[in-house]
Amino acid sequence: MLKTRVITSLCGIPIAGVLIWFGEPYFTIFIAIWGLLAVMEFYRLTNTLKIAPLAVFGIIWTLLLIAVRNPQLQTFAQSYISLDLLYPLMITTGVVISLIMLLSLKPEQGAFTNWAWTFAGILYVGWLLSYILELRGLGNGRSWVFLALFATFGSDTAAFFVGRAIGKHKLAPTISPNKTWEGAIGGLLGAVIISLLFLLPTPVQLSASLTWWQAVILGLLISFFGQLGDLVESLLKRNVGVKDSGNLIPGHGGILDRMDSIVFAVVVVYYWVIWTIR
Repeated sequence: MLKTRVITSLCGIPIAGVLIWFGEPYFTIFIAIWGLLAVMEFYRLTNTLKIAPLAVFGIIWTLLLIAVRNPQLQTFAQSYISLDLLYPLMITTGVVISLIMLLSLKPEQGAFTNWAWTFAGILYVGWLLSYILELRGLGNGRSWVFLALFATFGSDTAAFFVGRAIGKHKLAPTISPNKTWEGAIGGLLGAVIISLLFLLPTPVQLSASLTWWQAVILGLLISFFGQLGDLVESLLKRNVGVKDSGNLIPGHGGILDRMDSIVFAVVVVYYWVIWTIR
């Protein structure tokens, strides 16, 4: 399992790196495919609970939320509507249309439960994942996306190996029995180390935007919220009674298993940049 996990990472990370480096339109296409597979996986999980979300609607709206973060589409949309109004309009129309669609269901079919799971998928996958496009579109966005991803990978890797080596105290035994406090602390340190590396003179350095102590704080935040995101997805899997969200990524499980900590980390980095840098 570990060997397969490493091989998959060595193959997948360079591909993602190239797409991030060269940006649009390739990056939006990549994120849209990622979102499509993730939301389909999310709705598939509900089968075990005998819930029937409005899957087609959820998939369409997830892709729309991702698409409107594309810089070229944003430029086009600004000719007709302010971007400050576009995102609330997307959410509002999604709520209204999906609620109207419930009228086609009988009350005993669990209409509102189905609707809640429909919008949970849209927000969890479409809304959160779209932030990675927004982050890439900021000034020096390429470096910020690399920081979010690699600090998350550093946190996950350090947490795994430290927890495996010396982990004794369970972090959340009812949600994720294998996670330990020792592993969580290792994850924090791993993310901080990776964040500090972005201060070095490399093509993706952020020394003009971050001091060393800011890099430490941001690394801690990325790891903390990334680990919370991991626990949230573990709770989802516990609720539906599965170990992995899927098997599409060898050694890692499903698409949701790989995006859980990343989307939380990306949101943290995005708001860090717009609140402290811009």
